Amino acid sequence: MTRTELGEAIRTRARLEGRFQLRSGLTATEYFDKYRFEGDPALLRAIADALVPLVPASTECLAGLELGGVPLATALSLRTSLPAVFVRKVAKDYGTRRIAEGGDVAGRRLLIVEDVVTTGGQVVSSCWDLRALGAIVEHAVCVIDRESGGSQKLHDAGLRLHSLFAMTELERFTAAQRPEL
Repeated sequence: MTRTELGEAIRTRARLEGRFQLRSGLTATEYFDKYRFEGDPALLRAIADALVPLVPASTECLAGLELGGVPLATALSLRTSLPAVFVRKVAKDYGTRRIAEGGDVAGRRLLIVEDVVTTGGQVVSSCWDLRALGAIVEHAVCVIDRESGGSQKLHDAGLRLHSLFAMTELERFTAAQRPEL
């Protein structure tokens, strides 16, 4: 699948029209539902394949952020054979009580995996949590950079963002018929 076909497939699958209440409290007539591309096995596979070249060579482990980064990290792990850990927003108060589940992160070079970066707040917060556990975190990868200040916020926290698509790029793709995957 070409890059253009992938972008068109993501846009067609995830872009919804209607009336949507946003987290900010504003109302929008267009909404981008990222879970629609994460829940489509063929599209998720194509996205993981396209993300592989964005994984820095020094990466020792993938860190999928709750919730959207988890399926992406899993799919990317299957494509790269890198182990994955899953990073909670808040540690549970029972069980292992860990912020990072699935393995130890101390001393390991982690790549944060996220679906969409908007302001970058959760990525930066998770980065600091992982660094507090002794992880080396210098890079993050995402499918879509919404270009809403997240890249700069990550840069200010010592992270380099590698995005598959910028939102303005996705907006240019036609909403024509979804290509077969």
